Amino acid sequence: MSSKVHTRIKDNLELVIKGKSEVLELVSVALLSGGNLLMEDVPGVGKTTLAKALARTIDGGFKRIQFTPDLLPTDILGSSIYNPKEGTFHFEQGPIFTNILLADEINRASPRTQSALLEAMSEQQVTIEGTCHELPVPFAVIATQNPVEYHGTYPLPEAQLDRFTMQISLGYPEPGEEKQILLGQKTQHPLRSLTAVVTLEEVEQARTLVREVGFEEPVVDYLLAIVEASRKEPRLKLGVSPRGSLAMFRAAQALAWASDRDYVRPDDIKQLAVPVLAHRLVLDTKAKYAGVSKAEVVKDLLGSVEVPV
Repeated sequence: MSSKVHTRIKDNLELVIKGKSEVLELVSVALLSGGNLLMEDVPGVGKTTLAKALARTIDGGFKRIQFTPDLLPTDILGSSIYNPKEGTFHFEQGPIFTNILLADEINRASPRTQSALLEAMSEQQVTIEGTCHELPVPFAVIATQNPVEYHGTYPLPEAQLDRFTMQISLGYPEPGEEKQILLGQKTQHPLRSLTAVVTLEEVEQARTLVREVGFEEPVVDYLLAIVEASRKEPRLKLGVSPRGSLAMFRAAQALAWASDRDYVRPDDIKQLAVPVLAHRLVLDTKAKYAGVSKAEVVKDLLGSVEVPV
C-alpha cells in the first residue's frame, strides 16, 4: 500500500506542478508524516496551485486565507454569533475547519494573528472562548511566505517555525518546463481537470502505518547526535528543539514507508536534514551578517557526525 499511496499522490501533483519531482516527494512525505508545510518563494511559482492540487488529490476540504496586516484571529478560527430572535449565541466555524488550510503570505499578518494557528498545528484542535473544537481529520497547514527582505513582512516567530515539519521552495522552472506550463494552460488550467486519487481514509491509514516503521537504536542515536551538535554549534543562537527531532523522526519514518521499507536508514535522515531542520535554526548575529545560510550549517553538522554502519 505504501508505494501506491505515495506514488499516486506524487504522480497526481506532477500533472499540475511540472519539473519538481523531488519537491513533490517531500510534500507527500510531509503529509504522510502528519506534518505541516512552509513554502518560502518568490511570487507566482505555483505555491497556491500546489496546495489546491494536494487537497484535490486526497479528496479533502480546502480553504485559503489571505494573510494581511489587518487580519484577526477570529477571521481564522471563527467566533460566536448572537441570534437576537432566540437570545442565544452559536459558534460559526472559521476557515481553519478544513483538511488542507492554505495560509497564504502568512508573514504579512501580525505575530498575534499568526499565533492563532499554533494550537491547530500541534494538536489538531482549537480552543475558542474556553471550548475545545476538534479539527477535521486529516488536517494540515500549508503556509506560504515571501522572503523576509520583501516589504510589509513580519519574520515568523521561532515557535511558529518549529511547528512546520518542513520548509521547501519550488523555485523558477527550467525553460523547457515553463514551456510545458504555458502550453498546458492554453485552453484551461490543468487543476480544473485534476481528480482525487486517494481518499481521506487512506491518508489516515497511511499515517498510522508510518508510525509502525522501525527505527533502530543506532539510527536514533545518529539523529540525536545531529540534534545535539546543532545545540553546540557556535554559529547558532538556537539549535534543534525536541519538537524538531520528533518531526525528523516522523518524516524519516514516512520517507522509509514511501520507499517500501519497514525501517529507517541514515540516508533518510541525510535526505531530509535540510528541509526538516534548517528553518528551525537561529543564526547568531555574526554568522547572519557574514552571509552564512542555515542550509550550509545543517550540511556541516551532517559532516561532523559519524554515520552508523
